[in-house]
Amino acid sequence: MNFDFNEDQRALADTVRRFVARDYGFEKRRAILASPAGWSREVWQGLADLGVLAVNIDEGYGGLGYGPQETGLAMSAFGAGLLLEPYLAAAVIAPALIRRTASADFQEHWLPAIACGESIVVLAQADARGAPVTELGGNLSGRKRVVAHGGCADLLLVSAQMPNGDTGLYAVAPGSDGLVVHDYPTLDGQRAADVVLKDTPATRVDAGAALDHIEAALDIGLAALCAEAVGIMDATLAATTDYLKTRQQFGQPIGRFQALQHRMADMLLHQEQARSMSYLAAMHCVGTEKPARQRVLSAAKVTVGQACRFIAQNAVQLHGGMGMTDELMLSHWFKRLTAIEMSFGDTDSHLARYARLSRAA
Repeated sequence: MNFDFNEDQRALADTVRRFVARDYGFEKRRAILASPAGWSREVWQGLADLGVLAVNIDEGYGGLGYGPQETGLAMSAFGAGLLLEPYLAAAVIAPALIRRTASADFQEHWLPAIACGESIVVLAQADARGAPVTELGGNLSGRKRVVAHGGCADLLLVSAQMPNGDTGLYAVAPGSDGLVVHDYPTLDGQRAADVVLKDTPATRVDAGAALDHIEAALDIGLAALCAEAVGIMDATLAATTDYLKTRQQFGQPIGRFQALQHRMADMLLHQEQARSMSYLAAMHCVGTEKPARQRVLSAAKVTVGQACRFIAQNAVQLHGGMGMTDELMLSHWFKRLTAIEMSFGDTDSHLARYARLSRAA
């Protein structure tokens, strides 16, 4: 299978890498993390000016008309910087969902606003731990937990059970009657929110088959998350390699010890397996039937999840106690890789889904 990229794709990845290196260094990120919002509007507008927010938006709405493969390249390039801004939620999943479900008028209003950084739209999907959201008479009631970046959204797309038992997708504006949003930081420095709706007015967005469209958009998000993990692994391995070359013990760099070389070789194998599966996941997000697509996505998440755990834990062990200090970027990579392994379904749940889909194939 050909994993080579064209000139435009490589240029996109290079643009994001330069942005991270020049404008999103460790100290800049720490300052943003310590701010009350936990993310930066200025950075968000900078990403819009670079055109990165327009990757998943059609050219007719002011976008670049790219897809999951280009999204994966951007997410991987963001990896080392650990972007705190809501790129995955608002520039990947939401546009992918709007393109599939919404009317032309809705797309014409929101997609250009997303592309230029003016508006942030976030999906609030079902959560087994929350009270199910139900729709009655055009109003929503229930709760969504751990909505990624829900607190900064200019519009929430809320999935809800309709009276006939089907799933519908509804637009809810911040400040609506009966809407309460509890915003908080997560383990890895990202932001999430619990969203409570009490007879909250909402507008139906989809024209049918909302659940299938939501699942397709979330699969695109899952592939992008796998790509982000690979970018973080690249940075983690590079930093660990440099440390082994400079840390001295018994009068020589510890990287010369054969046992540690074997450990690094195992980490590299996990990294390359994860990279290949992230590419495969992106390629199957579009144009593949749902069962086959979900099977590939689950296989990718299992491979990437195992790599996240193995590489993160071994990198910290090789650094020793300093590997978990807040002053070292490695500790922040560790937290993000740990969170990614548990996001969008953990490794065990995707392994079970892969087995179930394989038996049914």
